Amino acid sequence: MQQQSYNAGDIVYIFYRNPHIQDVANIQEAAVVNNPDNPQELALFLFETYYPLTNDFVIFSSEMDAEQAYHQYFH
Repeated sequence: MQQQSYNAGDIVYIFYRNPHIQDVANIQEAAVVNNPDNPQELALFLFETYYPLTNDFVIFSSEMDAEQAYHQYFH
C-alpha cells in the first residue's frame, strides 16, 4: 500500500473525496509524475492538478487492491 517507491509514469489508485460532498469517496486513477515546480520530487497528477506525493494519500499500485480496501473501510 504506502511506503513503496514510485517512478514517474506509474499509474496508481487513491481514495478521492468529492470536495462538494465530503462523505462520498471514490477510487480514482492517478499518474505519478515529476513535480513541475520541483523536478527532483514526484507528484500525483489527478484531474488536471498536481498534488505532492506525501503520506496524506493512501496509494495503491493496483485497482484490485484499492477496491478491496475500499470495501473494507466504506462498506
